[in-house]
Amino acid sequence: MLHIEFLTDLGAKVTVDVDSADKLLDVQRQYGRLGWTSGQVPVGGYQFPLDNEHDFDWTLIGARKWTNPEGEEMVIHKGHAYRRRELEAVDSRKMKLPAAVKYSRGAKSTDPDHLREKSDGEFEYVTLAIFRGGKRQERYAIPGGAQGQGSRSAPSAAQRPAPAPRPAPRPAAAPQDEEAPF
Repeated sequence: MLHIEFLTDLGAKVTVDVDSADKLLDVQRQYGRLGWTSGQVPVGGYQFPLDNEHDFDWTLIGARKWTNPEGEEMVIHKGHAYRRRELEAVDSRKMKLPAAVKYSRGAKSTDPDHLREKSDGEFEYVTLAIFRGGKRQERYAIPGGAQGQGSRSAPSAAQRPAPAPRPAPRPAAAPQDEEAPF
C-alpha cells in the first residue's frame, strides 16, 4: 500500500492510501481536479516533454487550463495564473536549447527567493512548468485523448474556439410585501 499526501485548496493536509503504483496517477488526477496538490513546484518548474504540451493533464499537479477574456491561454494553480509562453530554440556558443513552451507568471514579494528567476532587465518570474525536448509520455496525457493528438503544437488562435460569452446578470428579485416567517 502506498500513501500520498495532498494539500487541499484550503490548506488542510490529507493522506490518501493507494493500492498500487499503477493507480497513483489516477489518484493524483482525482484529487487534482479539486485543486489539491501533492508536493511543491520544483525550482525552475515541472519539466515535461514538449510533445505532451498540447494534451497535458493539468489535474496531475492540481491545476487547470483557462482562457482569459483576452483569449490568452493560461493555467490556474494554487490561486495563481500562469501565462503560456513559446520560447524559441537557442543555438549559441554558450548554450544550445530546443524550442519550448513555458507557463510562468511575474514573481510576487511573497515568493521564496529560490523560486524567483531573473529575466532580461529587473523583471523576475516564477515558472510552473516547461515543456521542452524529451520523448512523449502517454501517462501525462489527458485520459481518453484530447484534441489533435500527434500534432506537436497547440492550435492557432484562428483554429481555437472563441471563449464562451459571459452570462448576463440576473435582474434583482422584486421586493415582496409579506413578512419573513422567522
